[in-house]
Amino acid sequence: MPIKKIQSKVKSLRLIRFLHHWLGIPLVIFFLIIGITSILLAWKKKAELLPATLETKVENAQDWISPAEMVEIAQLKMDSLEMSTEVDRIDIRPAKGVAKVTFKTHFTEVQLDGFSGEVLSIETRHSDWIEKVHDGSIVDFYLGGDEATKLVYSTLTALGLIFMSLTGFYLWYFPKIIRKLKGK
Repeated sequence: MPIKKIQSKVKSLRLIRFLHHWLGIPLVIFFLIIGITSILLAWKKKAELLPATLETKVENAQDWISPAEMVEIAQLKMDSLEMSTEVDRIDIRPAKGVAKVTFKTHFTEVQLDGFSGEVLSIETRHSDWIEKVHDGSIVDFYLGGDEATKLVYSTLTALGLIFMSLTGFYLWYFPKIIRKLKGK
């Protein structure tokens, strides 16, 4: 009886080792991408991958300019640089008196004084493209997709990580069971 159990475990172990080995080779590329981009995103402010948030220069500031004015100022600046003017979002920082305008088709950020409308800085938001590489949406970004690649990439990579974790556990644990059965 123990011989059949041992043979069954050894056969399972060989199959798991084979799958772990051959699926691990392509998955390691994606695990490295996710790991490296995770580190970069965690350290984005310290590594200056995100432009520093500046502060208003206006003293005794009263009223903010409207979001429509913010968009118009940022679009005029992008137009003068011959870049796309399609705005993605405005990030308003009331404590600092600034607004950050970002765009849909490039990774540029225009920081504006929220009271005067003065352009404080124009810089690349490296953290945005790193985030898109991290979650796989960079492909959809450049191909104009609807996040289908992101969903497939994230799902397959997550399933791969789960599979590699489970098979890795069994590659460690099954030999212990086999040795225990042989000892009986």
